[in-house]
Amino acid sequence: MPESFRKPRRLHAGDRIAVVAPASPFERDEFDRGVAELRALGFEPVFDESVFARESYVAGSPAVRAAALHRAWSDPTVAAVVAARGGYGSAQVLPLLDARVFRQRAKAFIGYSDNTALLTWLTLDCGLVTFHGPMLEGRLARGAAGYDRDTFARCLLNAEPPGAITHAHLEVVRGGTATGLLVGGTMAPLAASLGTPYAFDPPDGCVLFLDEVGERPYRIDRMFTQLQQAGIIDRAAALVFNELPRCDEATGRPAIRDVVRHLTRHFAGPVLFGLPSGHTDSAMLTLPFGVIASVRADAHPALVIEEAAVV
Repeated sequence: MPESFRKPRRLHAGDRIAVVAPASPFERDEFDRGVAELRALGFEPVFDESVFARESYVAGSPAVRAAALHRAWSDPTVAAVVAARGGYGSAQVLPLLDARVFRQRAKAFIGYSDNTALLTWLTLDCGLVTFHGPMLEGRLARGAAGYDRDTFARCLLNAEPPGAITHAHLEVVRGGTATGLLVGGTMAPLAASLGTPYAFDPPDGCVLFLDEVGERPYRIDRMFTQLQQAGIIDRAAALVFNELPRCDEATGRPAIRDVVRHLTRHFAGPVLFGLPSGHTDSAMLTLPFGVIASVRADAHPALVIEEAAVV
């Protein structure tokens, strides 16, 4: 664990944002619409031809994808890096990445889903604040229907604490309050990392955000149980789940919110369910990882980001 986390500078109009594809390939029309959205926000999206590489179910070989990340991070004219898509493949590039390159300069890395592997490595190994935020495919490509522009701006464009991030459908599973370092991501890559040199290794007292989509209840149970048996869940001071869309059993029983309630019945801290960040059928909220956040599980539940994520 780093002793402190370096924050990227806040984004300004005209900044160059590099688009990379660390995981699966994408649909070209989605890519083009996502690039157009970045331009509409006032940024200058940049990418090289390697982003269109294809190798079976990944966006080029691990070496091609790692080299693209190195180039984007080493380019002093690039202010931020955004993933084109998740899917699968981010863990393949980790052994090829030079941590010294990423520690030399703080930049905003924006992504979610399979890119959880990169988010946690950049945060917990390289000591950088990262952003569980919209990728091109399915999010930026859909404009305001795909991602929440307000939390994107509060986290990445303003050098002040983003404050309360909440939603009308956010539910209290267990009441209480807690404060800690905000970390987490999609459950499948978090669980898959355990037992590797890149194992998810959050600090005691963290606020743990957990996201998933389209997994049957027993699979959510299996991933949660794996994280629990590895000691990860017990390190957390609070748990925040996304809506776990399309995770109910096909018959409607069990409903995934009831599964979450059962899985967390012995958890000591507050638990929230339904924060639409990551996989969601609504506009995705942006969250910064590597900053102090509080969970308020009361009549007005919220995840409150207590410190600025950018400088």
